[in-house]
Amino acid sequence: MNHNTPLSPRPLHHLPTSTGRRVLTHAQLRAHGVSAAEAGAQCRPGGPWQQLLPGVVLLHPGPPTSEERLHAVLLYAARERTTGVPVQPGADGPPASPYGEVMITGLAALTLHGFSSAPPLPSLEVLDVLVPRLRRLRSTGCVRVVRASALPPPQEVTGLPVAPVARALADAVADLGDAGTVRRLLTEAVRGGHCEPAAVVRELTAAKLLSRPHVVDAVDSLLAEGRALAESRLYRMVHDHGLPDPCWNVELRLPGGPRLGGVDAYWPEQSVAVELDTRAPRPGGRPEDDAEWSEYARKREHLERLGITVVRIAPRALRDAAEQQAAVVRTALTASADRDPAAHVLVLPR
Repeated sequence: MNHNTPLSPRPLHHLPTSTGRRVLTHAQLRAHGVSAAEAGAQCRPGGPWQQLLPGVVLLHPGPPTSEERLHAVLLYAARERTTGVPVQPGADGPPASPYGEVMITGLAALTLHGFSSAPPLPSLEVLDVLVPRLRRLRSTGCVRVVRASALPPPQEVTGLPVAPVARALADAVADLGDAGTVRRLLTEAVRGGHCEPAAVVRELTAAKLLSRPHVVDAVDSLLAEGRALAESRLYRMVHDHGLPDPCWNVELRLPGGPRLGGVDAYWPEQSVAVELDTRAPRPGGRPEDDAEWSEYARKREHLERLGITVVRIAPRALRDAAEQQAAVVRTALTASADRDPAAHVLVLPR
């Protein structure tokens, strides 16, 4: 059997009319038996159809809905791979998504992810679509093409492939000059639990956006927001899992000696400290980031030489596996009885 045999032509009234499928490419129309000439005739002024984008047709007159615009953008970006011909059993078929590798990104993606600080879809004149770097595709009409050498795995939102939040944020910020808008978007990403600050910083770094002062300022606010949220989760973990109350947010110091640095929680009787790993390194960014990394490692090594057990916890682990992190801390507290006594240190408010 020839798996490439096209479908038998079907009359126009058999064309699908559900919301998402009221937008078809010329290739899909041909698979339904509609010739290019016939499609062109239907799209003439005053006709029942209209051409939304090159090679993409809306099967009704009047303005498209937001959903139809999104489908049209995706079909335009993936139209070479979208034929409308069903995959035969056992055949090598196209990717699982009917849109191939492409996905919605930027502000439209953030709106789909549920960001209240992103504009509603009808107000967006341009919709960003993420495509492989080597695709020969032009921005046109309501489509802005964003290229990437390595595409992230898309997330399905309302049946559409959408870029993950951190990538969508970077693509949105690349086109935003208003500091307030950038700050609100980044803050909501963390406060709303969409992603961790480190993931956002990685994407902004890869997009070379940390040379812009208003983006750097927003990132500083983002990191502060992330730390406050992580501290709140740490308090909740200790309380919910029945750990003994520690000294919170303290500075350790040798008697008559130097400062040893601050920790987020400390159990003096067991000489166990918890430190939140909220660093978000910016490769190729500011020189002080490298200094922060070095200081962080030096402090931990010094404390451990004094017999103090340091448990590092990432904010994401507190969010996704608080019970497991509580078990790690409890084990460290219990094991203290079997260790040599730690050096005496002063515990001061930070």
